[in-house]
Amino acid sequence: MGIASTTRRKALATAVVAAPSLLALTLVPGSAYAHGTMSNPPSRTWVCFNEGPENPKTAACKQAVAIGGTQPLYDWHEVNIGDANGRHRQLIPDGKLCSAGRDKYRGFDQARADWPTAALPSTGQHTFNYRATAPHRGTIELYVTKDGYDATKPLKWSDLEAQPFHRATNPTLVSGAYQMNAKLPSKRGRHLIYSIWQRSDSPEAFYTCSDVVFGGGGGTDPTPTPTPTGSPTASPTASPTGSPTASPTASPTGSPTPTPTPTPTDPPGGGHGDINAGVGVRPAIVRTGESVAVSALCGGSSVKSISSRAFNPQRVNSPNPASNWYPTFKAARQGKHTVSVFCANGGSARTVLTVTR
Repeated sequence: MGIASTTRRKALATAVVAAPSLLALTLVPGSAYAHGTMSNPPSRTWVCFNEGPENPKTAACKQAVAIGGTQPLYDWHEVNIGDANGRHRQLIPDGKLCSAGRDKYRGFDQARADWPTAALPSTGQHTFNYRATAPHRGTIELYVTKDGYDATKPLKWSDLEAQPFHRATNPTLVSGAYQMNAKLPSKRGRHLIYSIWQRSDSPEAFYTCSDVVFGGGGGTDPTPTPTPTGSPTASPTASPTGSPTASPTASPTGSPTPTPTPTPTDPPGGGHGDINAGVGVRPAIVRTGESVAVSALCGGSSVKSISSRAFNPQRVNSPNPASNWYPTFKAARQGKHTVSVFCANGGSARTVLTVTR
């Protein structure tokens, strides 16, 4: 899915910020969608997203963008298979474990030894965090690579230990993340931790690859806080078709009232505003007049508003001070449009929606 240039993004951001308040948006019933990724130790998608999708810092993340564009980084929480139903090894071929066999995320299957790593102790206990932008019941399994793992070779199922070193069914959700206190396998040096989150309320499953170094220290959160170079602004940016239009605003009516969820505590990074903010759309490609379910998350804060030229009006304020909001809108304008969430603490996040005729 293509994205317009940074120049066009910044032009739209300026226009939207300068525009007056907009009319209330008509909402239609919808449902939340599960998304998530390992944040401690961070998955490859989480690391690259935090570096800044438009200007990633490390060579591995830069190449991931060169291979698949920036959209996979904005959609860091969607490395999934909708109908997996436990058939992970049957559906995901060797060499494509980190992308779950999805071409969109093929940049994260790169076999290279310079993926950013998190330090873990060689033995003992460690608290793993799995960000859940839409929590659901299910089981998370954590696998580790066998001794002799070579990061320069495509990851195969046979590279993983036969059994997970930790399995958690319906783990505790703390501050927007599933927390799992696991006994670490006895390992040294560079390895990869592979997670499988199989929902029990749906056949959908999610997959992550986290690069780690055992024996590199312990007792602290190994999640990196990279400093992006030339990262985009926190304002909404998009690939517009035409100039945004201004309308008066009001609070929406008929919107769902989600149950507030505790907010994430992952450390700030940069590149797009607050990394504790998240937004997703389902489906990502719709026709004009069709419904679009939006999942908005603001860690350490509450959702303030959602904005997109795809909708009419373009901005709507959240009716409730909650960290999660799952409204459903109707697509109104053809083109590729950014959908942005703005948080009360100034954080923001965005994704892209394509509207066809």
